[in-house]
Amino acid sequence: MKFSQTKYLSTVILFVLFAACSSDNVEQKTAEEEINLLGDNWIGSAIAYSGYRNGQNPDKNIFPSQEQVLEDLRIIEKNWKIIRTYGADKHTADILEIIKKENINIKVLLGIWLAAEPENIEGNKIQIKKGIEFFNKYKDIIIAVNVGNECQVNWSDHKVPQENLISYINEVKSQITVPVTTADSWDYWLDLESSAEIIQLVDFIAVHVYPIWDKVDIDSAMHVTIDTYERLSSAIPNKKIIITEAGWATYTEGESHVPKAGDEIKQERYFNELIQWSKDNNIIVFWFEAFDEPWKGTGTEGYWGLFTESRKAKKAMHNLYPELITDEPTSPSYK
Repeated sequence: MKFSQTKYLSTVILFVLFAACSSDNVEQKTAEEEINLLGDNWIGSAIAYSGYRNGQNPDKNIFPSQEQVLEDLRIIEKNWKIIRTYGADKHTADILEIIKKENINIKVLLGIWLAAEPENIEGNKIQIKKGIEFFNKYKDIIIAVNVGNECQVNWSDHKVPQENLISYINEVKSQITVPVTTADSWDYWLDLESSAEIIQLVDFIAVHVYPIWDKVDIDSAMHVTIDTYERLSSAIPNKKIIITEAGWATYTEGESHVPKAGDEIKQERYFNELIQWSKDNNIIVFWFEAFDEPWKGTGTEGYWGLFTESRKAKKAMHNLYPELITDEPTSPSYK
């Protein structure tokens, strides 16, 4: 029996629609594979994000406005696919809400902040509870959860007893369906006597590498970074290792660096070399960080951003963001 013209056209339309849907599914699957932190596909476009501007401070519960967060995310989405946040607080709630509402093409490594214990145990429990709530509300955005930031390394000023950290991680893992970790400095992870139990517990190693803090200047910075990563890979061969913080400040103070280590030209070089190395070697790196944060002080801690507090591009970003270049100084000058 022959098809009528109407039936034929209907069949063609259905086929085209099916093909389009199949194509969408393939594209969606590919996109998901690209942001699988435990997968083998390189994700070089990841960055740490805190949006605190002049007069704002998480310790005082003074948070960026949603309009400011949207401005930041529009800047970030031009070049990055993943952001790392730090606390299960109003700032992160706004970030997640705006990503969802504005359909911004960014995924989130969600941070749960753990403050020093025992004095902050109740606050830390609230952080755990809120972090789990965030995940359940934004499962399509949150791709991993980080419980605690530098709370185990011996020089931490907000240490949490290891048994408590283990309990928090287990609680989070029992209630969410994405990878869970804790972030810490490379020297903690390499101290296997201290970190062995945590290594077994987490889904991947989240490590911080900062040559600048080890009095290394730019000419040796990548050598030290690569050596540190290779030592970690050798010591922890059965876990995915992700660099969740690495960066270069554009201004430094104090004796923890070589003299005048902070510099925009040095930041540009380290950024370019680090990202190229991560791409060549299929290693995920979260650059620290997107924007300068004045609340951290006028010295080194306030000047890690690729952009200033006023959202102007520093030298490393001039090629990517010509519209954000300014004639005004973007970092302090040494006298």
